[in-house]
Amino acid sequence: MAVHINLELTDHCNIRCRMCSQSLRDEAHGAPHRFMEWETWRAMLAGLEGMDDEVHLCPHWLGEPTIHPRFDQFVEYAFAINGRGRLFQEFKLHTNAVVFGADRARLLIRLANAPGVDPRCFRFIHFSIDAFSAESYRLVKGADKREQVYRNVERFLTLRQEMGLERPYAHLAFVVQDGNAHEAADFMRHWTRALDRLGRPWQLTADWPCDDSDAIYFRPLNCADQAAADRLHAGVCRDLGVVDADAGDRLRAAGSF
Repeated sequence: MAVHINLELTDHCNIRCRMCSQSLRDEAHGAPHRFMEWETWRAMLAGLEGMDDEVHLCPHWLGEPTIHPRFDQFVEYAFAINGRGRLFQEFKLHTNAVVFGADRARLLIRLANAPGVDPRCFRFIHFSIDAFSAESYRLVKGADKREQVYRNVERFLTLRQEMGLERPYAHLAFVVQDGNAHEAADFMRHWTRALDRLGRPWQLTADWPCDDSDAIYFRPLNCADQAAADRLHAGVCRDLGVVDADAGDRLRAAGSF
C-alpha cells in the first residue's frame, strides 16, 4: 500500500489560476503565506524512515514549489539521502513551469536518472499549462506568462533529449473550462508536434496519464456545477478524438479527483 505525503515547500504561488482556490484567498491555511525552513525539510524527510508503507512524496499542495528560494537545494538533498529508496519510493513534481530555467531542468533530469535511483522513483513532471493562446492563458491562469511557460517546457524536452535520458516524463495538462475549451485543438496540435519531434512514444488521454511515457492530457474542471464541467470536458475529448464518439459525459480515470 502506498501513502501519499505532501510536504508543502510553500503556500505562495506566482500566478492566480481561476480554477484554483489558492487564487481566491490571501491565506491558504488560515495563516500568512510562508516558505518551509531548511531544518523543517530535513526533519520531515528524516521522519519518513522506517515507515511500513511505500511513500510517494510530493513537495506541493496549494503553492508553487519551484518558487521556494532553495527549491533546487531541497530536492537535491532529498535524493542525496534517499539511497535505494530508504525514505521515499516515488517523487512527484507538479509545477506551472513559470520558474523553470535550464539549470533547474538539467538538475531534475539528472536526479531522475542518477545511479541508484529506481526508474520508477521520479517518473514524471506534471506541467499545468491549461491554455494555448496568450489571451486565454491570461484569462485562465491570471498572469501574462504564456510565452515563458511554453519556452520553459519546450527547453526541458530538448535538454532531456540532448542528455540522452528518458525521465522524467513530461505530462502536459489542460483543464477544460469555458475560457479555454475553444483552443483545446490548438493545444493538442502544438504539443503533438513537439513530442513527435522527439521520436519517443507518448499518450493522449482524457484524464491522468497511466503509462510510463510523455503525455498530453485533458482534465475536467472541478467546480460547483460538476455535471456541466464534465459534459464540456467530454465533448472536447470526443471532438479531438481522445475518446470514442459514443463515450459518456463523465470521463474519470481510477484515482482521479
